[in-house]
Amino acid sequence: MTPAKALTPAAPAPASPSTARAINDRLALRLLQESGPLTAAELKTRTGLSRPSVADLVERLTGAGLIEVVGESGEQRRGPNARVYGIVARRAHLAALDVRTDSVTAVVTDLLGRTLAQADLPAGAPADAVAALLHTARTAGADSLHTVVVGAPGLVAPGTGELRDTTGLPAWHRDLVAALQRSLPAEVAVENETNLAALAEQRLGAARDLDSFVLLWLGAGVGAAVVLDGRLRRGASGGAGEIGFLPVPGTGGLPSATDCGGGFHALAGRDAVTALARLHGFDGPVEQAVSGAAGEPFLDALAERLALGAAAVAAVLDPGCVVLGGELGLAGGPLLAARVAGRLAALTPLPTEVRATVLGGAAVLAGARLAARESAQEALFGG
Repeated sequence: MTPAKALTPAAPAPASPSTARAINDRLALRLLQESGPLTAAELKTRTGLSRPSVADLVERLTGAGLIEVVGESGEQRRGPNARVYGIVARRAHLAALDVRTDSVTAVVTDLLGRTLAQADLPAGAPADAVAALLHTARTAGADSLHTVVVGAPGLVAPGTGELRDTTGLPAWHRDLVAALQRSLPAEVAVENETNLAALAEQRLGAARDLDSFVLLWLGAGVGAAVVLDGRLRRGASGGAGEIGFLPVPGTGGLPSATDCGGGFHALAGRDAVTALARLHGFDGPVEQAVSGAAGEPFLDALAERLALGAAAVAAVLDPGCVVLGGELGLAGGPLLAARVAGRLAALTPLPTEVRATVLGGAAVLAGARLAARESAQEALFGG
């Protein structure tokens, strides 16, 4: 019997010239996005490409209208200063929206994320909000928008992007995304607000050094965003992190499919925290109470409540860190985070750090801006 020959894997085919050019172009564009503007010499150093290859890609990208000369280097040397190249920021205009139950904030930016206009839009009929957004875009000098990202409370179905109502959202709120899609010549995407806040915390805020964490949103309602191994986890129906529906002791009831009133929301939502402050004799704004003005007994009681939700998160996901986000997380700061960490250590054997947000409620809009920018750049520059 003839012995079988060992199978030798075929060597990968060399990249075609067009593929190599596309890879080099994407590398250069990414460097210009993250570190630009840059000279051709700086691009050569950072990419490792030859001088002729860099010259070719600069010519290609300039001809395609993706980069342009934005200045000259300040180096003192003989001959003319080197040209400095940057992304053509006006190539696309983007919009980010933070949609609350009673208001909408819209920001229009250029392709590099620089703010061109910002407006607070009134809650109401979708047509009114759309008209205000279009006015904002025209004020910024954009004939049309390339990408719009909307951050909103509620479940966002994976695949379809449909915003599902789980918290009694008003009709105008549920219809806003559809109205934008009908009215704007742009790609319109919707994402859960807490997920966008987690993106901002990971890129700009308290979780910049973490691959895994859970953002516990503390605002009018409560929610959570789950980031594991560097990836946002949405769940099968988009409901990962709906911690307001978590059954916990101390609420006097249980949540239902349509009402989170008997769940963790009843302990940690803004109204519940306000009521807790009143029980401790503090009648001022709830942010002041959480910042320490209501006294240590109040903070201890609040930390006990928040630790219940954090312990459930730790037991199921083992994220290693919980970030207290939202307006109340920002107001509580490191003082509240330290108290929650102490209570949490007594409830779970899993080591779980607790950090305070550095972005607060602004994280939703910041996350929407980041998502819009990355989506547009991927579409324009390639994956």
